Amino acid sequence: MRWSQATEVGLVRKRNEDSICVVPDLSLFVVADGMGGHLAGEVASRMAVESVADQLRSGGAEQIENKLLNGARAANSKVFDVSRNDNSCRGMGTTLTAAVISDKEVILAHVGDSRAYIIRDDKILPLTEDHSLVQELIRKGGLTREQARDHPNRNVLTRALGTDPTVEVDLIRARLEKDDTILLCSDGLNGLVEDNEIMRLVRMAAGPDEAVRNLISEALSRGGNDNISVIVVEIDD
Repeated sequence: MRWSQATEVGLVRKRNEDSICVVPDLSLFVVADGMGGHLAGEVASRMAVESVADQLRSGGAEQIENKLLNGARAANSKVFDVSRNDNSCRGMGTTLTAAVISDKEVILAHVGDSRAYIIRDDKILPLTEDHSLVQELIRKGGLTREQARDHPNRNVLTRALGTDPTVEVDLIRARLEKDDTILLCSDGLNGLVEDNEIMRLVRMAAGPDEAVRNLISEALSRGGNDNISVIVVEIDD
């Protein structure tokens, strides 16, 4: 297994409110995209990735799904409590997409509109579904995916960590094959670069480092209007 990761402030935002985390000995890969007032988004996303990593390290013999679920719930409680008790962090929250790769499969905990994909041969397969207003409209048939890309409310989340005392967490499992590539990203990438173009850039790259560089460069070339975070993991056995 080979991987690479990077996070970039972009060309418009003054701060990077994304956080990423890779813990090789746990095969843990996490992307979180924070939101809130002055520095609050950065605080929320950092708390989220740290909570999940801490839970995976200290979870004993629990199943991975339970560790991920407990980590997401702990993150939600921490972010919510700080948001209530610290005026500078009022209203903060974050997305969370956390993946553990184990025994030829990937197990994910997911809240919000960061994403995880499997790239296999010439296909890109979404593993997560956005918890967003436009995704709800797409599901109900009131909006096409093309319309959603430019919708004025495309960044409105229907679910995030830290905005309520409890949160529903999607748990996802998927089998992996040799030569699969797993991609985790914040919406600073997929909001500007279409899925098929993401797949093409990953497949053209010589390895994860080049794939990450090319993906971020492409998002920047298309305006870089948000923070951009990318993790690319190659399954080579």
